Amino acid sequence: MKINEFIKKRPHLIWYTKNYDKLSSESIVEATLNYGNWDDVQTLIKILGMKKTADIFRRQVKQKRCNYHKKSKHYFSIYFKQHAHA
Repeated sequence: MKINEFIKKRPHLIWYTKNYDKLSSESIVEATLNYGNWDDVQTLIKILGMKKTADIFRRQVKQKRCNYHKKSKHYFSIYFKQHAHA
Protein backbone atom coordinates (compact mmCIF):
# COMPACT_ATOMS: atom_id res chain seq x y z
CA MET A 1 0.00 0.00 0.00
CA LYS A 2 1.24 3.46 -0.85
CA ILE A 3 1.02 6.38 1.55
CA ASN A 4 -1.64 8.17 -0.51
CA GLU A 5 -3.80 5.03 -0.65
CA PHE A 6 -3.46 4.82 3.13
CA ILE A 7 -4.84 8.33 3.64
CA LYS A 8 -7.64 7.88 1.09
CA LYS A 9 -9.01 5.13 3.34
CA ARG A 10 -8.88 7.50 6.33
CA PRO A 11 -10.45 10.79 5.16
CA HIS A 12 -11.33 11.70 8.76
CA LEU A 13 -7.63 12.30 9.41
CA ILE A 14 -7.38 14.93 6.67
CA TRP A 15 -10.80 16.52 6.48
CA TYR A 16 -9.56 19.78 4.94
CA THR A 17 -8.87 18.35 1.46
CA LYS A 18 -10.11 15.70 -0.91
CA ASN A 19 -6.97 15.86 -3.07
CA TYR A 20 -5.27 12.90 -1.42
CA ASP A 21 -2.89 12.22 -4.30
CA LYS A 22 -1.21 15.61 -3.85
CA LEU A 23 -0.62 15.28 -0.11
CA SER A 24 2.98 15.02 1.02
CA SER A 25 4.27 12.29 3.29
CA GLU A 26 4.90 15.03 5.87
CA SER A 27 1.23 16.07 5.90
CA ILE A 28 0.09 12.48 6.21
CA VAL A 29 2.51 11.70 9.05
CA GLU A 30 1.41 14.80 10.96
CA ALA A 31 -2.29 14.06 10.55
CA THR A 32 -1.88 10.40 11.48
CA LEU A 33 0.21 11.05 14.59
CA ASN A 34 -2.16 13.81 15.73
CA TYR A 35 -5.54 12.26 14.93
CA GLY A 36 -5.07 8.59 14.08
CA ASN A 37 -5.57 5.60 16.31
CA TRP A 38 -2.86 3.09 17.17
CA ASP A 39 -3.66 0.87 14.18
CA ASP A 40 -3.36 3.89 11.85
CA VAL A 41 0.04 4.74 13.32
CA GLN A 42 1.29 1.18 13.00
CA THR A 43 0.08 0.94 9.38
CA LEU A 44 1.77 4.25 8.58
CA ILE A 45 5.04 2.96 10.06
CA LYS A 46 4.75 -0.25 8.02
CA ILE A 47 4.36 1.80 4.84
CA LEU A 48 7.08 4.40 5.42
CA GLY A 49 9.32 2.51 7.81
CA MET A 50 10.17 3.42 11.38
CA LYS A 51 13.24 5.49 10.48
CA LYS A 52 11.56 7.59 7.80
CA THR A 53 8.48 8.22 9.96
CA ALA A 54 10.67 9.22 12.90
CA ASP A 55 12.85 11.46 10.69
CA ILE A 56 9.79 13.28 9.33
CA PHE A 57 8.39 13.72 12.85
CA ARG A 58 11.69 15.00 14.25
CA ARG A 59 12.12 17.53 11.43
CA GLN A 60 8.59 18.78 11.96
CA VAL A 61 8.86 19.27 15.71
CA LYS A 62 12.11 21.24 15.30
CA GLN A 63 10.42 23.81 13.08
CA LYS A 64 9.50 27.20 14.48
CA ARG A 65 5.82 26.49 13.84
CA CYS A 66 4.79 23.03 15.00
CA ASN A 67 1.26 21.71 14.43
CA TYR A 68 1.47 18.71 16.72
CA HIS A 69 -0.75 18.55 19.77
CA LYS A 70 1.25 18.84 22.96
CA LYS A 71 0.43 15.27 24.04
CA SER A 72 1.15 13.82 20.58
CA LYS A 73 4.48 15.62 20.41
CA HIS A 74 5.48 14.40 23.86
CA TYR A 75 4.36 10.81 23.31
CA PHE A 76 5.95 10.35 19.89
CA SER A 77 9.19 12.04 20.97
CA ILE A 78 9.52 9.30 23.59
CA TYR A 79 8.21 6.57 21.27
CA PHE A 80 10.64 7.33 18.44
CA LYS A 81 13.54 7.78 20.85
CA GLN A 82 12.85 4.25 22.08
CA HIS A 83 12.03 2.57 18.74
CA ALA A 84 13.87 4.56 16.06
CA HIS A 85 17.35 5.24 17.31
CA ALA A 86 18.76 8.34 15.67
